[in-house]
Amino acid sequence: MQYRRMPIEIESPEQLGYGTIDCNLAESSVTDGLMRDLGLNLDDLVLMYGDHYGKPELRALIAAEGAGLHPDDVLMTVGAAAALFIVSTSMLQSGDRLLVVSPNYATNIETPRQIGCEMDYYRLTFETGFRMDVDEIAARITPATKLVSLTCPHNPTGTMITEDELKRLIAVVETKGCRLLFDETYREMSFGAVLPPAASLSPAVISVSSLSKTYGLPGIRMGWLLCRDHALMETFLAAKEQIFISNSVVDEEIAYQFLCRKAEHLQRIRAHIDTNFSLVKTWMAAQPDFEWIEPQGGVVGFPRIKPDSGVDVERFYQILNTVYKTYTGPGHWFESDRAHMRLGYGWPHKDELARGLDNIIQALRAARS
Repeated sequence: MQYRRMPIEIESPEQLGYGTIDCNLAESSVTDGLMRDLGLNLDDLVLMYGDHYGKPELRALIAAEGAGLHPDDVLMTVGAAAALFIVSTSMLQSGDRLLVVSPNYATNIETPRQIGCEMDYYRLTFETGFRMDVDEIAARITPATKLVSLTCPHNPTGTMITEDELKRLIAVVETKGCRLLFDETYREMSFGAVLPPAASLSPAVISVSSLSKTYGLPGIRMGWLLCRDHALMETFLAAKEQIFISNSVVDEEIAYQFLCRKAEHLQRIRAHIDTNFSLVKTWMAAQPDFEWIEPQGGVVGFPRIKPDSGVDVERFYQILNTVYKTYTGPGHWFESDRAHMRLGYGWPHKDELARGLDNIIQALRAARS
């Protein structure tokens, strides 16, 4: 593989330096947690090599989320990013075809591209409400397609598919003889009905998730993939062993103790999301230069500057970043027009979010041609 850095990583807040940013609306997770707030006890933890699949008790907690899932259907990874890398490098070779629902998280595109895969895209558009049509997806799958890749709730738009649509899509990939890679990192952030773990519905599905986005624990680098195909899971395990053998037992223990109190943590997190989402919705309704498809889950939206707004988009970002020290995720992070931006409302506290939204208005006014 010929590695290259992706814009979403080069320009990420952690690489720019959090101290250089006043209002951080670029994050795609909830507020980062503090160790002192987690109520953990790690005093008796033995710092050994862990189970290569991952801590059994932790895997049991995750498997319990889906009917028919077993702890051996769970492979713990170093964040969802490692899970996605393992899937791509285990299943794809140069010349294989991959169908990606885009825009998408950059890793879901860049790793297969660097392997040498032939990339086919099903592009979600603002004009269609960023909605996915299962029949159109089916029509794009060729006999050479090995993998269909999508995220739900969708990153960066926050839109969703229904359980019925998910089951129809699974039936399509089963019939076509390929696999579905379902990045469900925001699954429990749905504003309506929460989808079941997609891998629980078929051995043809690989689900990927983590504790980084919904739970604000990106610092422990704890993710997983779910797969009910035992032979394929053996391949994934072999890949993990050759890349990093096992996860940090410290990270796994933190994750386990955290998820033992998941309902408590999730109640607090959902209250924070609801407060901030309400603020963003009110803001969107009151200003004239932006339009969006209202998110149905997650902690991000993908508004765009209206084409007839008279705003110089490049000047807008320059003013927003340098004058107001406010950052969003510009559209090119997702190979989309820069008039779009990923607006993250889950990471900042309410006051920072309100200040950042006001800074966006000020930058828009200053950038109007």
